[in-house]
Amino acid sequence: MATVHIASEKGEIASKVLMPGDPYRARYIAENFLEDAKCINETRGMLGYTGYYKGKRITVFASGMGGPSIGIYAYELYHFYDVQKIIRIGTAGSNDKSVKVKDVILADNAYTLSSYPKLFFNDSSNLFASSEELNKKIREIALEEDISLKEGTIITSDVFDAYLDHETYLSNYPKDLNALACEMEAAILFAIGKNLGKQATCLLTVVDSVYEDIKLSSKEREQSLNDMILLALNSLV
Repeated sequence: MATVHIASEKGEIASKVLMPGDPYRARYIAENFLEDAKCINETRGMLGYTGYYKGKRITVFASGMGGPSIGIYAYELYHFYDVQKIIRIGTAGSNDKSVKVKDVILADNAYTLSSYPKLFFNDSSNLFASSEELNKKIREIALEEDISLKEGTIITSDVFDAYLDHETYLSNYPKDLNALACEMEAAILFAIGKNLGKQATCLLTVVDSVYEDIKLSSKEREQSLNDMILLALNSLV
């Protein structure tokens, strides 16, 4: 049973999905962390793989960039392929001086100004919560692996915030929001999970900050992302 956007048969996708934005990152995860990984989607270049991690069946499926893109793939995975859990893993820019480059963030909530929830679900909310069940497991694994987590609210934006003046950008959001970071997909994933009765959460690695003059090398970015990838995989199994 293929959809317009996913060429996979229903049984080819696991009930637990790890979802990076970048299709090449999905391939990287499959090649470096999964056993017996099989490419189950190449439609529109949005790569998906199913394999095994610690003996458990996992699918890694890219979302692309922005709310409309993750909205298509998350909805189809949940609705047509019976996926039950999705952990988005991505990168973010810091919105708080206490949130440093290379920190890992667990999103408890995501705030968005997007019209997506209203148009699709007639849901007028701006703030969407992640799955407490998934978050509890992530906290447990992080404690076991001695991985420090920052937890709180994030902003999901339709605009890449690095292009904008930071203070002007933040003035569009409630002053008491106290968002830790900004990214472009999580709130839409959470909105879909909420309205379909599925589980969703988001882990982010901070890769840039207006408060720090730090530029990560490609190797440093890879290692930082590897810590987050392993945390997500161990939480799903």
